[in-house]
Amino acid sequence: MLKLALSTLFSAALLPTPLSTATAETDSLSSQVTAENNDSVKIESKKTVADTKTATGAKRILTDTDFDEVAQRLGVEVAAIKAVVEIETGATHRGFAASGKPLVNFDISLFRIFASKRGINIDDYTESHPIVFEPTRNSQIRAHRRLESAKTINRQVAMECTFWGMFQIGGFNWKRCGAKSLDDFVDRISESERAQLDLFADFITNVGLLKYLREKDWTKFARGYNGPGYTRYSYDTRMAKAYAKYSKTQTAEVATSSSPDSTETSVTATLKN
Repeated sequence: MLKLALSTLFSAALLPTPLSTATAETDSLSSQVTAENNDSVKIESKKTVADTKTATGAKRILTDTDFDEVAQRLGVEVAAIKAVVEIETGATHRGFAASGKPLVNFDISLFRIFASKRGINIDDYTESHPIVFEPTRNSQIRAHRRLESAKTINRQVAMECTFWGMFQIGGFNWKRCGAKSLDDFVDRISESERAQLDLFADFITNVGLLKYLREKDWTKFARGYNGPGYTRYSYDTRMAKAYAKYSKTQTAEVATSSSPDSTETSVTATLKN
């Protein structure tokens, strides 16, 4: 069973439970991310999204232009990309905490397995590194402290076993994102939300998921992006629902902007000025 789980883990795009869903901490490879991390990001995002621009700088925040440019490059709808963002990080659509650091989800389950492959028994560190084994309790500050503590056990493994940014891409997928190294991947994730979007675009292209996003085949996309346990949290149906919402909004915006009345109003306002 473990062999099967590991083979699945290293194939294509297995990513964690979205930040906005899980309800109980688990060591299961199928969910891959602890619930207390999910809840910590969700709650902190709700509290601090209004302060994010101030803390992180305007360059870090995704704009409609960013979405449009990447969507055109990939040949997908903006609504499809936003649907993935919403399921991974919630409706706040943020890739950074108020501190200016990228959202992180350190996964103790993966850390245990990856460390073991390097001959490290993480149970030897329960007393010296207690925060590594403790819930982050609704705080990205604690989430980053947990990661930093894990890095003192093994820096590379800790970074590989963390899920990063608004698309929650696992550090072990750095090559699939087109990064030059694991450090390059983390640096780019930490740079801006646009950089996170570009990494996501390269990732789904390189692992063969782009065609499913283009076709809005949410079942196949979710299976590849979130792993075989995608049905547990209804990734596919929730993405489909989110896509329908954003697609409807885009259609309404296009209809409004192309309306004769809106054009006439715009011209009249220009003449008056």
